[in-house]
Amino acid sequence: MDKYILGFALLSMFSVIYLRLAEYFNIIDKPNERSSHTVPIIRGGGVLFLIAVWIFFFIADFQYPYLVFGVSLIGGISFIDDLKTLSSKIRLPFQFFAIFLILAQVGLFSSAWWMIGILSVLGVGFINIYNFMDGINGITGLYSLAVLSGFYAINMHEPIVNSDLLIYIALSLLVFGYYNFRKKARFFAGDVGSISIAIVFFFLGAAFINELSSPLILLLVIVYAADAISTVFYRIFIGESITEAHRHHIYQKLVDIFGITHLKISIGYAFLQVLINYIVYKSYDFPRSAQYKIFFGIILFFEILYLILFLVLNKRKHTLSKL
Repeated sequence: MDKYILGFALLSMFSVIYLRLAEYFNIIDKPNERSSHTVPIIRGGGVLFLIAVWIFFFIADFQYPYLVFGVSLIGGISFIDDLKTLSSKIRLPFQFFAIFLILAQVGLFSSAWWMIGILSVLGVGFINIYNFMDGINGITGLYSLAVLSGFYAINMHEPIVNSDLLIYIALSLLVFGYYNFRKKARFFAGDVGSISIAIVFFFLGAAFINELSSPLILLLVIVYAADAISTVFYRIFIGESITEAHRHHIYQKLVDIFGITHLKISIGYAFLQVLINYIVYKSYDFPRSAQYKIFFGIILFFEILYLILFLVLNKRKHTLSKL
């Protein structure tokens, strides 16, 4: 318990230090037509997630060195991207290398070359999709806590990774939430935060699937993933670049069109994910045929749900535009 108190204290101290440094160096996210906020807000607060990984690394006697190196590498590049936008030609090589490190840490780097290629593309795709989440107050921190709770519950029953990693990440999310989970956020996670937490989740997902051979582990991020993937297909359909910022996520439309508060939507997404986590926890060791039925059933449910919401929201937007 003492080490967790120490970790929480260190993260709290670093949060205050970063807040002051960001104010001094003007590390600010200025609102634009695609933003959900209306006033400048400090960005890069998600550096706390990276610091949590470092704290774990030193306290846990340097466990998971490839993971820590990968998170540090990609977190550093993402922080630079927060300060000054980098070209994807610069970011992508670092992201692929970080994913290679994760695969090595999990023990998958000895797989066939084509499997490594597929996993690498999926990994880079996942961390970039997760990166688009940091759009409304509270969603990155609260939803990530919900995802983490699913991994933690299974890990308590099937000790696959050091649970301290999950606990320190959770502590960093709580400290971050103090500044972000409020009506007027003090800071956003930024790319350094969303990318860092995403690659940790990729590591956890790869490790759990490798050990349990359960497709249901993928559902531990389904609530946001279904939204994000549906949005990607929609943007391709209307001819938008999928690499640029946008406001097509369901949660963004709920804010813009129905005026639902950021925090209520963040709570809703997290609550839905916790419900799915419970289903996964109860069924990850079912016979494979049953798991696939649950897997595709839940995916179909969310795709239909998002399609209905999307149609309702677009109809509402069209109605309001006529007023």
